Amino acid sequence: MCKRKSWAACWSRAGLVVALAISPLVAAQTEDSVMWDYTRKMFIGDATYSFDERIRVELPSFAEDSMQVPLGVDASGLNEPIQQMIAWADYNPIQHIFTYRPQAGVLPQVSLPFKVQQSTPVRVAVQLTSGEWRVGSGYVDAAGGGCTLPSESRMQDDWVSSLGQISAGRFSRASGDRFKLQVMHPMDSGLVANIPSFYLEELQVRRPSGEVLIQMQLSPAVSENPVITFDTATGAADVTLWLRDNDGNEFERAL
Repeated sequence: MCKRKSWAACWSRAGLVVALAISPLVAAQTEDSVMWDYTRKMFIGDATYSFDERIRVELPSFAEDSMQVPLGVDASGLNEPIQQMIAWADYNPIQHIFTYRPQAGVLPQVSLPFKVQQSTPVRVAVQLTSGEWRVGSGYVDAAGGGCTLPSESRMQDDWVSSLGQISAGRFSRASGDRFKLQVMHPMDSGLVANIPSFYLEELQVRRPSGEVLIQMQLSPAVSENPVITFDTATGAADVTLWLRDNDGNEFERAL
């Protein structure tokens, strides 16, 4: 209990405790999220894991548009080969965002936009070739509602005519290439009345031989008409982008 002469010090300590209790950074980097145990078991089970600050999860501090929240992930600081990375948002009704499996020659970094329903920690679990998991975290503040609003595409009568159209570019870097692509798709979550889920669920980048360089599983939490960026450590000419949605529609384009 504080004595009168030490009220200032007590209030100072109390303020520090409150600040730490509500700090988004602290909440994101620890297991304090009430959904952490649930989502961890959902995506990585009871596997060994540790939080690792070398996994960079880049998010805006506040989501100006809860239906288009940019997410960038960079696990190259681990300096170890990885098997896959899984991204999810603790407090979204659809937690899973993507699963990314880059093969040899592809850097463990990717960016795309996603939807948020409310302020939430965002997790990225990276599985090393040893089987161990490393987890990076970020936090985005949001007014919310992004997962339960209809896509803007649905407001246009001719949206079907642009379905599956792909705009893409390959850009040379100091070492390797950067690929940036946009796919026209409503990415319906299934959480809007009378609109069933309709979304891109699989993406592959393939060599002419059929070898798969990149494989991604996407979820309805990804934004409509998503722009996706990934990098290779070496040149990757003559590759093809292939996508399939949950209705079985397939889309393909040379990159």
